[in-house]
Amino acid sequence: MIRWGRHKQRKWQQRSKLEQVEVSTRWMLLLTPWIYFVGGMPQFLVQVDDQQSAKTLSGVVVVLAVVQCVLGVRGLPRGIDFYLGLGEAPRRLLAAATVTFALTTAVVTVLVARDWVGDAAEPAMALFAGVPSVTGVYGLVVSRRRSAAVTAGGCLFVCCLFAAAGMAWPSLLGTLFVLGLGGLVGIFSPRCSAWYLAVMRELDEAKEAQSRLAVAEERLRFSRDLHDVMGRNLSVIALKSELATQLARRGSESALAHMEEVQRLARQSQSEVRAVVRGYRETGLETELAGARAVLRAAGVDCRIESAELELAPGAQSALGWVVREGATNVLRHAEASHCAIRLMAGAADTAVLIMENDGLRPEPAPGGSGLTGLSERLAALDGTLTAERDEAARLFRLRAEVPLSRGHRAVPPVGEPDAGVLADTDADTETDTDTDTDAHARAHADVGETAGSVRGEGLE
Repeated sequence: MIRWGRHKQRKWQQRSKLEQVEVSTRWMLLLTPWIYFVGGMPQFLVQVDDQQSAKTLSGVVVVLAVVQCVLGVRGLPRGIDFYLGLGEAPRRLLAAATVTFALTTAVVTVLVARDWVGDAAEPAMALFAGVPSVTGVYGLVVSRRRSAAVTAGGCLFVCCLFAAAGMAWPSLLGTLFVLGLGGLVGIFSPRCSAWYLAVMRELDEAKEAQSRLAVAEERLRFSRDLHDVMGRNLSVIALKSELATQLARRGSESALAHMEEVQRLARQSQSEVRAVVRGYRETGLETELAGARAVLRAAGVDCRIESAELELAPGAQSALGWVVREGATNVLRHAEASHCAIRLMAGAADTAVLIMENDGLRPEPAPGGSGLTGLSERLAALDGTLTAERDEAARLFRLRAEVPLSRGHRAVPPVGEPDAGVLADTDADTETDTDTDTDAHARAHADVGETAGSVRGEGLE
């Protein structure tokens, strides 16, 4: 039994917050018909006459009320699914519950006419035990105004039947109040719960859409940078290649000079692409901290940052920035956290320590990925360390990174990304021919004009 309970607890903790709220709300709605049954039926039974016929009819009322509760338990989840757009309306269950309520009303009316039940609000309590099973499902299927109007009409009709059976008018007022209150609560309680679930689903979908849009915006930014860098040079390369091809066909020696210029532009483009990628990777630590706080708060996570003013080397800033980025990503993807704390402080032996804590600790560790492995390699290149800790007592997950303040080794890129240093080694002997960025822009424009003039001068056809 204890093992079963622990297994259920782990499964519950593995659910997302939205799933936990939805499951608990559905279970509370399933208990609602039985709560009304327990609240109303005993008050009815204690006022029934001791005659055998009266006891038989009261037993029929109890059985019909139990049937109504069962139909309500089956109909409410389907009504919620219909309200959320996940299924069809439970019309057959609603019709069966309505017929059962009508039969219960008829039997109670007979008891009132024979004076076998107290002449107060006790007959209304018998109907009160089953009315939410009907109005709850009906309120989820139709509009609020229609459900309220139909419920009010039904309450008046029941009061008319009791009046025809001989019930006094003070008891009729009590019956109208009890049935009206039970009917309205039965309508709006499930409907408000379903509306609450619908709003939470929309917020969850908006959160996912926001994450996708952020990724798409970053990709567009990177593509624009690449277009700005490569577009001009590729146009010049294409034009000069065409010119060199035509000159080579005519046997002109100037074709070699144009091809050398194409080679120079290609190397220049390669260097500029590396510069774009390097700038894309090496984001400032303060920028990453601000971005992480904005993203986490947008996702509903209370993010607090405590940052000390430390003189960090560029390599250390880049590495810690990657730790912040990866840590925030893990909080969004793998944790159901409500609080996250990020602290940057000075450590022992002239080091900087970055600690990220969140209260979204899962009962079982998530399968290992390449993110933390890549961060460990990146920090190891700086003589730094990365540790991930699980604090079961405080229900916290802690990510701790420590790097020296002054040393600046070459950072190791994350797993799956090419190393810019390796690319640089492949053509280190040609980098000396690359011009500075300032001269490159001017020369590129000059090359376009020179090439166009050469095309006209050579008389290409």
